[in-house]
Amino acid sequence: MVAAVLLAAACSSSTSNGDAPLSRRVATADYRAGVGADVFLPASPAKRSPLVVLVPGGGWSSADRTGLLPLADRLAGQGIAAVAASYRTQSDGVRFPVPAADIECAVDYAVARVQRAGITPSPVILLGHSAGAHLAMLVALTGTRFRAGCPYPAATVDAVIGLAGPYDIRLLAEVAQAMFDRKPADDPAAWRAANPVTWVGLRPELHVLLVHGTADQTVAPTFTTSFAQRLRATGHDVQVELVSGADHATIYRPDVVAARIVRWVRSLR
Repeated sequence: MVAAVLLAAACSSSTSNGDAPLSRRVATADYRAGVGADVFLPASPAKRSPLVVLVPGGGWSSADRTGLLPLADRLAGQGIAAVAASYRTQSDGVRFPVPAADIECAVDYAVARVQRAGITPSPVILLGHSAGAHLAMLVALTGTRFRAGCPYPAATVDAVIGLAGPYDIRLLAEVAQAMFDRKPADDPAAWRAANPVTWVGLRPELHVLLVHGTADQTVAPTFTTSFAQRLRATGHDVQVELVSGADHATIYRPDVVAARIVRWVRSLR
């Protein structure tokens, strides 16, 4: 029932007190074969607008973007272009680094698609929830390291938002194994390459917002606080927000996190 309500909200334009729509979903398309994205733009976009690319979680075994559509719609209603994108996972018969390559390509597609609408996307922000936060952080830190087979011009991520992310996959090895189908001891190089902790010293110019619910029993808030310490130690601008009472399944709801994201994005401008 909750999922149906969220989907219904995402499929309609945002409005303010019955006034004209503030956002509109302008496209649902595959950005690469069999991998889809939804594009939301402000109803009256400025020539220059922030762009947020949203990627879902799913325990590295699925990546259903449906739950992020209401948040994308809300952001567009606040003047921020938003693209929610899926990526391939274990359920599609792929392994790392394919999920990271897909997310890099989703960013490239989002930038190209927003430019087609006459908008200059700036800054470009990558947002992920749960396993998607892990992958978003990995992609943002490593630039084009995992880029492969993407038909769009390469774009640069300026900032990253992690919602309830497990940023050190060594601490969730049993679940993260879905990315590799191999244990850390069987392929230590791949596990190291896929771990954001490996790359914290890269791109100190990257702005970072980490949000976590204090009631999260799936991914402990200490994943966020300890990773923030690592990032700050290497010169990153990091903001951490611990949301009282929010859990793993509610942290990405628009009523919980949208205003926080909008404030932070506007501070970057």
